[in-house]
Amino acid sequence: MFRFFENRINPYPDREPGTPPQGLVAFCWHYSRAAMPWLIVMSLLTAMIAVIEVTLFGFLGRIVDWLSSANRETFLSDESGRLVVMGATLMLVLPLVVFLHSVIVHQVLLGNYPMIARWQMHRYLLRQSMQFFANEFAGRVATKIMQTSLAIREAVMKLMDIFVFVAVYFASMIYLVAQSDWRLVLPLVLWMVVYGGLIWWFVPKLRQVSERQADARSAMTGRVVDSYTNIGTVKLFSHAGREARYARESMDGFLQTVHGQMRLVTLFQTSIYLNNCLVVFLIAAMSIWLWLGSVVTVGAIAVAISLALRINGMSQWIMWEVSALFENIGVIHDGMGMMTVEQAVVDASNARSLEARQGRIEFDGIRFHYGKEGGVIEDLTLNIAAGEKIGLVGRSGAGKTTLTNLLLRFYDLEGGMIRIDGQDISMATQDSLRARIGVVTQDTSLLHRSIRDNIAYGRESVSDDEIIQAAKRAKAWDFISELSDQKGRTGLDAHVGERGVKLSGGQRQR
Repeated sequence: MFRFFENRINPYPDREPGTPPQGLVAFCWHYSRAAMPWLIVMSLLTAMIAVIEVTLFGFLGRIVDWLSSANRETFLSDESGRLVVMGATLMLVLPLVVFLHSVIVHQVLLGNYPMIARWQMHRYLLRQSMQFFANEFAGRVATKIMQTSLAIREAVMKLMDIFVFVAVYFASMIYLVAQSDWRLVLPLVLWMVVYGGLIWWFVPKLRQVSERQADARSAMTGRVVDSYTNIGTVKLFSHAGREARYARESMDGFLQTVHGQMRLVTLFQTSIYLNNCLVVFLIAAMSIWLWLGSVVTVGAIAVAISLALRINGMSQWIMWEVSALFENIGVIHDGMGMMTVEQAVVDASNARSLEARQGRIEFDGIRFHYGKEGGVIEDLTLNIAAGEKIGLVGRSGAGKTTLTNLLLRFYDLEGGMIRIDGQDISMATQDSLRARIGVVTQDTSLLHRSIRDNIAYGRESVSDDEIIQAAKRAKAWDFISELSDQKGRTGLDAHVGERGVKLSGGQRQR
């Protein structure tokens, strides 16, 4: 049964992710469309739970009135029908609705919903330009994907679950209390006005602090990950102390945002508690006054005071939920800045697969300055015949690597054209272009995966025999066959560590 509900949402939608829209609501909707029908069902069940729970307080008041005035000998026969309805509501209806609500929240939404956002964000960022990643920490990018996807889930589900519950609960509560005497509603209304004022005052300030905190957390994570990623360089230059100070700067910045947040929380919590004490006092005093005037029954007083005490408990919970909501909104705003950056290099709407049978390359008056006014490459024309071997010679920074990157279309030209076998590469799909160009770079970093995955990365389907033959041709099979990792995996199954750190420099080159 659980599996049926777990499969109601596809966490990996096939549609190609586009640039997310600007604006909080539109941004959240972009990642929530697939889950929205189930979110609506969740909200309806939440509203039912709220109504039933308030109805139980009404049952309590009626029972008190019945017991205070009924004849013990005829009580069960007189009230048996209504008692059965009350018992069925408490023991059958409410548990069933709660079960359905729990299944939808935990089996349908909590896992699948953020995975939709995570999957789409990851696929979108994989197609970002090299310039995008040159300006960001890898750890910061990964952190924002994880934080933003969870924040979208939490914000939307709080609005459609918790706040629907609160709104329906209070509306039902006011209706129930007003049936006894409209004056008992006044303390509740006063409490709601004061409570709303406190939220209006404190929550925007908490949101601002949360936005700064989310950014500070990402920066802190990015610095720490940067040190670990380049741990070899850190140890080579004996700079552990410098790296600790480098990380501490970001940790101090993060800690300052935490202190500011906690000061606001302390003031917020104290103010909420004072408001709670006030509403309990006013309802108790007004109930006694109305009872002395024979306006309300003992049952009505029991209901009013019970609901006031329930408010006292709920208000602390609501306060934290509201604070968490705006904290998540702050995280979403922070993530939007990265996720809504348009891709700098995109396929043309009518792009085709590149057909490269000969391999003739033409650089025709190309210009590229990395977005600056000048420098790097200006009006370069170069023709490379099919099968011709050439070497580019020049000082460091002259543009040799840039020329290769432009051929691979890691960046778009600022002028001119590059053609392969007469085809403009800007009119070919990026995947088909790069699939037809073999590149051996100066970077010997490997993926933190198995030897098999790294060797076969250039082809999606390849046999182990082909992998072994390739390793032998590179004179790498002798050491690969003897490799093992800390989890006992050997040979092609052995993992190489982050960036291939478990292999020597020469082994990584091979």
